Order: sequence, then C-alpha cells, then structure tokens
Amino acid sequence: MGSKYTKRYTAEFKQDAIALVDSTGRTVTEIARELGVSPESLRGWYKQAKTDRGEGRPGELSTAEREELKRLRKLAAEQAKTIEVLRKAAVFFAKESDR
Repeated sequence: MGSKYTKRYTAEFKQDAIALVDSTGRTVTEIARELGVSPESLRGWYKQAKTDRGEGRPGELSTAEREELKRLRKLAAEQAKTIEVLRKAAVFFAKESDR
C-alpha cells in the first residue's frame, strides 16, 4: 500500500524526464526506474506532452485545454450558486409583496 502523500515533481523535472524518453532509445520503465519515478507517472507525463505537441489521439485535451475546462467548470458552478441565491431571493420578495 502506498503512502498517503503524493510526491510532487517540478515541471522542469518532468520535462527533463520526457526529454530522456524522447532522446534515448530506452523504455519509459527503464528511465522511470533510473529516476526513481513510478512508470505510470512518467508514462502519463509523456502521453500528455505528446498531446500538448499535437501528437495525441483525437479528442485528447492539451494541458491548456484542461486548465481552461477547469476554469470554466468553476465559473459555471459559481454562476449556478448565484442563480440559486437570486431565485430564493425572488421567491422571498414575492411572498413579502403579497402581505
């Protein structure tokens, strides 16, 4: 069972690891073992880097697109809360004006 804390790697470290995969003929697993990184993590970084370069499969989101989607979802959630507050206020004031 793994640690409850996830290791965080810098963007520079990830880029260097991806560059090693690209520049050497070695497998992701070999490089991951050498760097002390999980092969699944390195494989994910490599796949995302390919997508960011436009080499991914159709429908895969680039990092910029993922960040934009996250921002838009947060904005939509905030707007939904605002709409709910306004709806409740409208109901309240409609009841008050009937008195």
